[in-house]
Amino acid sequence: MAEIEETLKRIQLHKGVIGIIVVNAEGIPIRTTLDNSTTVQYSGLIHQLTAKARSTVRDIDPQNDLTFLRVRSKKHEIMVAPDKEYLLIVIQNPKD
Repeated sequence: MAEIEETLKRIQLHKGVIGIIVVNAEGIPIRTTLDNSTTVQYSGLIHQLTAKARSTVRDIDPQNDLTFLRVRSKKHEIMVAPDKEYLLIVIQNPKD
């Protein structure tokens, strides 16, 4: 558990990082550095987007799997590292 905390702190210290969310397989946030309403909004939507992206990758090549998802908009950059049981979501300001 201390290893996880260290990793989250290290990510949070990167320039431009606004927040970090760890989501379980059901899309429920289990760790966050953001406020509750923002966490719930990002968790639900990014969980759905990641599931769709994973499905798309597997439809193209059944032997393949999604390893990383990066979405950049004018305001934010959202990076998702999916695992079997968890999603690590990092939101950052791309201008920083």
